[in-house]
Amino acid sequence: MTGAADAERPASAPSAPRGVLLGIDVGDARVGLARSDRDGLIATPVETLDRQSAVAGVVSHALDTGARGVVVGLPRSLSGAEGAAAAKARDFADELAAALRTAEHAAEIRFIDERLTTVSAHQALHSSGRKGRKHRAVVDQVAAVMILQQALDMQRAAGSPPGELLEPPLPTPDPQETGR
Repeated sequence: MTGAADAERPASAPSAPRGVLLGIDVGDARVGLARSDRDGLIATPVETLDRQSAVAGVVSHALDTGARGVVVGLPRSLSGAEGAAAAKARDFADELAAALRTAEHAAEIRFIDERLTTVSAHQALHSSGRKGRKHRAVVDQVAAVMILQQALDMQRAAGSPPGELLEPPLPTPDPQETGR
């Protein structure tokens, strides 16, 4: 007898690897953090981090949970173009990749298109009866949950990691090794 989850997955789709994934919503002042369960079924909010200390906070959480990957929301315009907000998300991901390498934690970083996620998060909070002024404290977490849940659903449907992989930059050669 097969379960409902088995019926939804195409027979040819391989199962995704088990392990915690982290979801990130990068903002100017705050960064929302979410995490998945080990089976990659559901995303839950973790915390809202101050942008200045967010990379260290994410690395700490990645180490504590043994996260196998991080999904960063990539805000695109409605036309699909990348603007200043997308550049900030890419810069954050580069900082995070460097910090994870320094901590010797191998976790791949992927970008997921997150058009209108923050708008949807505000709408969800409003629908739940939360007053607008109180949204600020949790809206980044809700957006991170939405980003991560989208990635989990895409991964489950395709059987492969979703989104765009952050290619690690080439290491900078040590001047002493090059003879300069």
